[in-house]
Amino acid sequence: MPSANPSINLRQLRDTRKLKSWLKAGKTVELRERNTVLGEIVPKNGKEPRQPVEWPDFEARAKAIFGDRIIPAVEMLIEDREDRF
Repeated sequence: MPSANPSINLRQLRDTRKLKSWLKAGKTVELRERNTVLGEIVPKNGKEPRQPVEWPDFEARAKAIFGDRIIPAVEMLIEDREDRF
């Protein structure tokens, strides 16, 4: 049964961006060689994982500002570029 922790194999350790992001998020990372778990990399700070960010309802905000109007942004951009050349 697969574990809930993220895992990384020895060859993938060269690219540390993914590993760093998991550790900064407070996740324990399994270190694997092929299908064998060699150990775990545990974050030093021991913080709880960050809670997901609750994003505002951008669609509702746009509807409140613009109503049902459709803004032809692409057409306006093309016209603006044509005027410059």
